[in-house]
Amino acid sequence: MRVEEIFHQQPPPTGNPYLSDPVLPSLLRRVLPASAFNIIEPDLIRLGEDLVHVIRPLAPTIKEPTLTQYDAWGNRVDTLHVSDGWNTLKTFARKEGVMSIPYERKFQENSRIYQFAKVMLMNADCHVIMCPYAMTDGAARVIELSGSDQMRQEVLPRLISSDPAESYISGQWMTESSGGSDVSRTETVAHPIDEQSSDLGPAYLLDGFKWFSSAAEGNMSVALARSESSTPGTGGLSLFLVPVRLPPFPTPLSNNILLHRLKDKFGTRAVPTAELSLNGTRAWRIGAAGAGVRQIAPVLNITRVHSSVSSVGALMRCLSLARAYAAVRTVDGGKLLTTVPIHMETLARVSVLYRALAHMLFGTIALLGKTECGVANKGEETRLRLLTPTLKAFAALHAVSAMEECMAALGGQGYMEETGIGRLIRDSLVEKIWEGTVEVLAHDLIRASRGKGIDEFCQ
Repeated sequence: MRVEEIFHQQPPPTGNPYLSDPVLPSLLRRVLPASAFNIIEPDLIRLGEDLVHVIRPLAPTIKEPTLTQYDAWGNRVDTLHVSDGWNTLKTFARKEGVMSIPYERKFQENSRIYQFAKVMLMNADCHVIMCPYAMTDGAARVIELSGSDQMRQEVLPRLISSDPAESYISGQWMTESSGGSDVSRTETVAHPIDEQSSDLGPAYLLDGFKWFSSAAEGNMSVALARSESSTPGTGGLSLFLVPVRLPPFPTPLSNNILLHRLKDKFGTRAVPTAELSLNGTRAWRIGAAGAGVRQIAPVLNITRVHSSVSSVGALMRCLSLARAYAAVRTVDGGKLLTTVPIHMETLARVSVLYRALAHMLFGTIALLGKTECGVANKGEETRLRLLTPTLKAFAALHAVSAMEECMAALGGQGYMEETGIGRLIRDSLVEKIWEGTVEVLAHDLIRASRGKGIDEFCQ
């Protein structure tokens, strides 16, 4: 028998990810004012079509990054190579306004809802491109809050720009071999220098080794370093703006930074993440000396929300595939899976979890937007502080197991790489670790529950 003559399963239909989702349209209609919803929804529908017809076909062109450390003459060059597909995704996301929307605040406190609705839709097809933009988002917020006037004038506009030719990507360099999530053991040292030529802020030279540097392709980073050597623990840490690559683009790595190797990861393999050393690297302090952990807190809050969106967005796509497959796959002599109660019970259980996570997610995002725009009351600010680690932990913990159910719902086909579920599971597993494990987040929740305002909130 020729292969053309055997049975071929009809593929599940590919619909607009916004219009076909059972949760997001009604959720946004509920949380957004009608005036904002009527503007935002048409853009999300258009984005859904672009994702299906323009972005999804790019998947084969997105390759793992590579690193060339030496040129033909033995000179250290540390040139990072990313694929054309990855660069296309970066440009696409930037033009979609994933950085400009929350800072232009056209929709005031609802701008964060608009931004993260786009990010959630883009997540499955954009191969973790939002990881470097999550770092950039956090850096923009910390400079908006704590940066010098010159940082706000020169650096912030590039971080939030929607023009790929002018924009910056920022990394976040905290993790070191000595401590992992315990930044109190940071070994990178900052030495103050007398520099009169820059108004960016107090200038330093940094020396140290960062074990897991996100956005290794970036133009800059925010980094923790020990500036107050006589102060133990986190009290001796300050936050710094570190130039990495500056315009005109593209430029090689600079500022006495060496890339020692790219990380060989289980998932998120398209994302350039590196081990690097700082060797007399010029940097400028953000905020007060010794207040680095407090200064970087807004970065962690924003990146934890990004992490949650990534988890829920991946589950969104996996559930969509499982639901579509059930509508075309026949079993037991021609019965559609949609008529098999035990199969639909499994999908219903996953759907309930997805709905719960999505509503918890956008409830938290709404509080973030209100806090950033200065319209949140004390109770809402306290609730955001409590919900951020809780949301991130619950999404990371439960989304992947539900995605595995969706994989099994497609049978053997679900285990094939072509469906994309395997990649989404691998990429989503990082959320149990990145920006704090579930245990670390639990400790953070305990700290938050002892903070100011909690008694008033609980009354």
